[in-house]
Amino acid sequence: MRANGRPLNTTSLTAVRNLGILAHVDAGKTTVTERILFATGAIHKRGEVHHGTTVTDHDPQERDRGITIFAAAVSCTWSGHHLNLIDTPGHVDFSDEVERSLRVLDGAVAVFDAVAGVEPQSETVWRQADRHGVPRIAFVNKLDRAGADLDTAVASIRRRLGVVPLVVQLPIGREDDFTGVVDLVTMRALHWRAGSADFASGPVPEELREEARRRRRLLEETVAELHAEALEEFCADAALGDGTLARALRELTLRGDGVVVLCGSAYRNRGIEPLLDAVVAYLPAPADMPPVRGTADGAEQERAPDPAGPFAALAFKVTATTTGRLTYLRIYAGTLRKGATVLDAATGRTERVGRILRVQADRHEDREEAVAGDIVAVIGLKSARAGTTLCAPGAPLVLEPPTVAEPVVSVAVEARHNADTGRLASALARLAEEDPSLVVRSDPETGQTVLSGLGELHLEVAAEKIRRGHGVEVVVGRPQVSYRETVVHGVTGLVHRHVKQDGGAGQFAHIVLDVAPLDEPVFEFRSTVVGGRVPQEYARAVEAGCRDALAEGPLGGYPVTGLRVTLTDGATHSKDSSEMAFRAAGRFGLREALRRSTVELLEPVVEVAVSVPEDGVGGVLGDLAARRGRVSGQTAEAGTAVITATVPLAELFGYASRLRGRTQGRGVFTTRPAGLAPAPASVTAAVTGAVTGGLSAR
Repeated sequence: MRANGRPLNTTSLTAVRNLGILAHVDAGKTTVTERILFATGAIHKRGEVHHGTTVTDHDPQERDRGITIFAAAVSCTWSGHHLNLIDTPGHVDFSDEVERSLRVLDGAVAVFDAVAGVEPQSETVWRQADRHGVPRIAFVNKLDRAGADLDTAVASIRRRLGVVPLVVQLPIGREDDFTGVVDLVTMRALHWRAGSADFASGPVPEELREEARRRRRLLEETVAELHAEALEEFCADAALGDGTLARALRELTLRGDGVVVLCGSAYRNRGIEPLLDAVVAYLPAPADMPPVRGTADGAEQERAPDPAGPFAALAFKVTATTTGRLTYLRIYAGTLRKGATVLDAATGRTERVGRILRVQADRHEDREEAVAGDIVAVIGLKSARAGTTLCAPGAPLVLEPPTVAEPVVSVAVEARHNADTGRLASALARLAEEDPSLVVRSDPETGQTVLSGLGELHLEVAAEKIRRGHGVEVVVGRPQVSYRETVVHGVTGLVHRHVKQDGGAGQFAHIVLDVAPLDEPVFEFRSTVVGGRVPQEYARAVEAGCRDALAEGPLGGYPVTGLRVTLTDGATHSKDSSEMAFRAAGRFGLREALRRSTVELLEPVVEVAVSVPEDGVGGVLGDLAARRGRVSGQTAEAGTAVITATVPLAELFGYASRLRGRTQGRGVFTTRPAGLAPAPASVTAAVTGAVTGGLSAR
């Protein structure tokens, strides 16, 4: 049977689910999304990732590479509920797409490989969801694969993610014989017929009844330990009713005290309908979320998800298409109508919404209006960027924007033909507008244009997008690591006087600075000046000047981080002091302080997980040691070893081909960012000595 499509109650916020699909690359996110669209009737033909025919992987590069690169929004209906889904990338180089999506989502489905369990990027996106407080359910995929085991995957979820898994299904059959699941909440068996998406519900098979009862009992005991009402009923009746169990599972999911775990095989269309039922049953609706918080006139305000309230929305994605410039919005309050005028809360500009679109990946459907809880795209906004708050002109509100990851890899880019230089600049500006994690700058030493991003693949995709989307042939230099500088030993009582007199009004600023190191890679500024010797507006100007000085450190011209600057004293002139003078004093004063401080170079490091045959472990360990890697763990299972190590990012360029060569093509590796670490003296000498040479684009 196909369970789909009761009429949607569009007036109720309880009938909406905004969720993301999260996972490690190749765990099956896009296939799960495709099967959801098919099961709900949103599409009538199933696409396949390996054929390049899925709805959400619609970009030519996604189809060529067989991975999700850009977060794609789709929508469908199930059991009277409207589902807005975002299929997010699983590769570490595109984690910023995941971050921006999680900022606007209410819930998520985390997909895990039944053989590999929790993989490095699975853990990364899980921690991202933790930071945003997004409730999740888990779907253990690929149970039809050789070596698939639900219990092993669940154990890795418990061990690596530190959560309480609430397993609500028991697989029927193993590996290639996997044909269905037993629902432990209703104690019914669901069977999928081979080669069909249809399923039948029936009693639990005789041979599984004892195991199903045992697992149901274990589920009840785990829930009772975490939920007060369930514990009361369990103590009174020595069991939980189906209704109590379902309510407790939902409340535990919303509180983040447990994670409901389901299983299936998306490729074979097994387990998708129960997953959809779980999305509706356990994940939150916009009405379940607390009022969104923002600031207005310096004061914190709340805005409830009320369609009749003042309009407030957050832009989380911008793309350029043949239809026009699309700005994706999550609407938190109020109603947006076609032709409405909205306020950009950060800039104070007003813009007119030309069209409102319901997005189905690369297909769009016009709508007259969108209400609180909706995720839509609009056409007509010219200046909105990812992170922009749009609101009613009469009720301004600034929402917290998504955080943007710091770029770690840079390449020099130039047009192959001089005539294309202007078009290249326009293409790079468009790329940076669509993807805030891409940074474009001009190297002051060489005059070259430098593109920085989150990894080699990230920059490869950007360069290919320039070639395909803008028709500009580009020459790309070798990847270079984005180093940082930090203070090891600071200075105290540094006095800097900025005095300038060249006719007309002069400039005067006198400041005293203390500079101290911080353990975290951040910059802090504070003022301890008393007696009004440096007015507050001038102190803010000093801070702005200090931030200007952080752009180039004294060691090699790299950005400076990990320090605290304290303004301890200063003096002003009745006529010649100004914010401009104090900003200049802050800039030049901190530069002088950094030159007198002990500064060291920081390099980005990554955690690497290398899977190799056991007979190749020795060669891989030796190679990692040669790349300055520090091995942190090693496990072996079924003839395959998994080595985890922390390695400087600069040492991993070209590692994929080297690993394939050492393991006859059988080795694979994944990475995830592990922060910054002090660079050894040899690297510091090589990098700071070469910095004036710039980046070669050849």
